[in-house]
Amino acid sequence: MPPHEPGVTQPPDIDPEELRREGLVTPPGTDRVAHDGAGRVELAFTVEDTDPARTAEKKVRVPPGVTVFDSASWNGIAIDSTCGGHGTCHKCKVRLDRTEPVTRHDAKTFSADQLDAGWRLACLVKATSDLKVLVPPLTTRPKAATVGVGRQVILRPAVQKRYVKLAEPTLEDQVTDLDRLLAAITDLEPRADLHVLRRLPKVLREADFKVTAVIVDEELVDVEPGDTTEQRYAIAFDLGTTTVVATLLDLVTGTPVAVASMLNKQQPFGGDVISRISATMLDPLALERLQTAACQTLAQLAAQVCAEGEVDPAHVYEACIAGNATMTALVLGIDPEPLGVAPFIMSTPLPPTVLAEDLQLGLHPRARAVFFPALGAYVGGDIVAGMLASGMDRDKRTRLFIDVGTNCEIVLSDGDRIVSTAAPAGPAFEGGAIRCGMRAADGAIEVIKLDASGEQPVELGVIGDVEPKGLCGSGLVDAVAELVKVGLLDSSGRFVPEDVAKELAPALADRLTMIGQERVFVLHRPTVDASPEESVVLSQRDVRELQFAKAAISTGWTLLLEELGLEHRDIQQVLLAGSFGSYLSAASAVRIGLVPQLPVLRIVAAGNVAGEGAKMALLSVRERAGAQTLLEEVTYVELSDRPEFNDRFVEQLAFSHGG
Repeated sequence: MPPHEPGVTQPPDIDPEELRREGLVTPPGTDRVAHDGAGRVELAFTVEDTDPARTAEKKVRVPPGVTVFDSASWNGIAIDSTCGGHGTCHKCKVRLDRTEPVTRHDAKTFSADQLDAGWRLACLVKATSDLKVLVPPLTTRPKAATVGVGRQVILRPAVQKRYVKLAEPTLEDQVTDLDRLLAAITDLEPRADLHVLRRLPKVLREADFKVTAVIVDEELVDVEPGDTTEQRYAIAFDLGTTTVVATLLDLVTGTPVAVASMLNKQQPFGGDVISRISATMLDPLALERLQTAACQTLAQLAAQVCAEGEVDPAHVYEACIAGNATMTALVLGIDPEPLGVAPFIMSTPLPPTVLAEDLQLGLHPRARAVFFPALGAYVGGDIVAGMLASGMDRDKRTRLFIDVGTNCEIVLSDGDRIVSTAAPAGPAFEGGAIRCGMRAADGAIEVIKLDASGEQPVELGVIGDVEPKGLCGSGLVDAVAELVKVGLLDSSGRFVPEDVAKELAPALADRLTMIGQERVFVLHRPTVDASPEESVVLSQRDVRELQFAKAAISTGWTLLLEELGLEHRDIQQVLLAGSFGSYLSAASAVRIGLVPQLPVLRIVAAGNVAGEGAKMALLSVRERAGAQTLLEEVTYVELSDRPEFNDRFVEQLAFSHGG
């Protein structure tokens, strides 16, 4: 069942194409600053960086009435956001040089002192006169799983090289250059493309007819002077909605050379696929901008791993991209709108292989970019890659595969049959819609332990070992699970009354307090006398967000179990995939009912299995064929048309597992 489309606000009554024609805005990624125009207002952005030396300033001019968020986005300035500037995620925090009216969303987001200091949500501030804007550092390197569960494969990549020493032509031997070369390659029968024919005469003669033929699949893509057979590389990409991971592979040895990750540059358009699909529906220019942002992300990572591995990008001959159906469509420039509205139809389950230069990846001019096939609009190529890496079609055990995210993909195999589905988990696991939520970056609380009566009632694990700034997805699950364990949250998800809290958890009861009319639990106070508004807290609404997310996921795997006639205890292994699954506490996941109530040893953090699948496809043509075979072996189960879905969903809301 795909995620429900969130409410979206209409964009300002301004045509971005008209502004672009007038030279007043430029697309993201360009350096040109908008020129002066009559009646325009000037916004001076100071974009902070975690490295002060990289803090940048940029001035832009826009028509009055444009929001600060859109002004920044149109001019290539990234402001943190997961809703795409629709006022729902409360992440686009900026500091203005003057006070602006306070909206109810601002009041919920900032303390009184912060509001007085000029802090506002960028998507709610309209530029009506010249303004200076301070933009906090954007998390460009979130904590991400870069390796995952995989299998050993027989090394047989699509990219092959053959070094040959050819006899020079004579009047008695007038065989053509191409025929001479092909005849020397005895174990392959490649076809030459135009790129090779243009290079062949000169390269052969300058290299004294000692050359290396570069073959990808059955295509002769290049001829290089001398023996370059030891220089053969490819890049595997996990193109995630939030985070993108790239791994440079040595195809001679089959080993990784370098790995890097970064935030997807599409982030200003929203933190989930529905927000990005909505952006293309509201703005005819958004698709091109989203494609550019995705390609820039891939190209930047490709350059980074090549630099770290000291590899010439011209020796990278293939890339494999594993992404969900929407990310795949966007990077290829395919209209994603049909994916976001019923009946949720893909343009194709088998995306075409394209030249890497068509995506501006900066690799060999004739390098190929291949994409994983997809099972459906919401069980995409990244999940097929994960199934390939984890051997879901080869293991005879009953296994449950869960990739937890905004859209949660679930696969169940009983050793003979494989079924899959998708559940609308929402943005809670990415820190979205959570009062103090944030991505898994420095300052995010990721581990929480509570002791109802001990000397240290709250223990926090913080990414980067720095002052806590907020709560990421694994910390959210831990917080709720621990509160259930100590009794401060009842089975319905409500904070217990004050007198009950004092009886059950005397060392923690004083942390239950109020912000306005809402009860909250204080996880961290920056100072002893800090107010709840200034602290990192878990609110009652946050608990509800997690309840809805975990209920959607547990309903998904419950219905898949029923589909195969299985019960919880039949599951022999649960694989938690993706970055979130890598850092999630198995015990906490069991306690809140996110996964079946099983011994924690049966629950495995599978890591970045999408990236592992992409690597396997580059290392072995046999595994690449196996990915396509999965399309025939896996049955997709649509949840939205199941009459029992709502009843199961309500049943799964309660915290009844291990509490």
